[in-house]
Amino acid sequence: QTRIALTGTPVENRLAELWSIMDFLNPGYLGNFNFFRTKFELPIQKYNKKQPLEKLQKLVRPFILRRVKTDPRIIKDLPEKQETKVYCPLTREQASLYEAVVKNTLEKLDDTEGLERRGLILAALMKLKQICNHPTQFLHDQSYLDGRSGKLTRLSEMLYEVVAEGDSALVFTQFREMGELLRIYLDKSFDSEIMFLHGGVPMTARDNMVQRFQEGREPKIFILSLRAGGVGLNLTK
Repeated sequence: QTRIALTGTPVENRLAELWSIMDFLNPGYLGNFNFFRTKFELPIQKYNKKQPLEKLQKLVRPFILRRVKTDPRIIKDLPEKQETKVYCPLTREQASLYEAVVKNTLEKLDDTEGLERRGLILAALMKLKQICNHPTQFLHDQSYLDGRSGKLTRLSEMLYEVVAEGDSALVFTQFREMGELLRIYLDKSFDSEIMFLHGGVPMTARDNMVQRFQEGREPKIFILSLRAGGVGLNLTK
């Protein structure tokens, strides 16, 4: 007669998750899904409207017991976050590609406006990110990886230090293609199977990966795409 929902992941991906949880706890309380999507999800997520957000918060607050990282009782249990920014120089190949993309984009921008102009800028930013990762990701040339990316060189150095100390590491990437390149490269570099978790990994395989990493078995390095590994995983190791 009583239902309780326990979640370790706050509603960070989609508001539809909140509707799903509440519909399990109190069926119909937030209306059917189409009603919820029209009255709350679209106005809040797509148009950033405050009134529907405030109304939804009032509706669900009586049913939710939550704690946040800023709670003083929780902060005591968490170690201080240590963040170090590492700046990696571009290789000559990367710099040449980077300059070419910038020059080509600027030339095209002179003749465009509105949405087309915005699209060109976003496409250029994506290309520049790929070049900074590795020329192979941008060129799709499937050739050797060594010595062509300052970022990959520094990552390798850091991971060797981590493994030498007996520690473990999580490597996040925005791009699935780059994750695959890293997996192949690091697999050979460390002579050990490197796991890569992305959106195409089945749930059973995903759970197995997490378990293997948490138990401290080989490998000590775990690559994750931001989309698949950004939230909802317990990777304290």
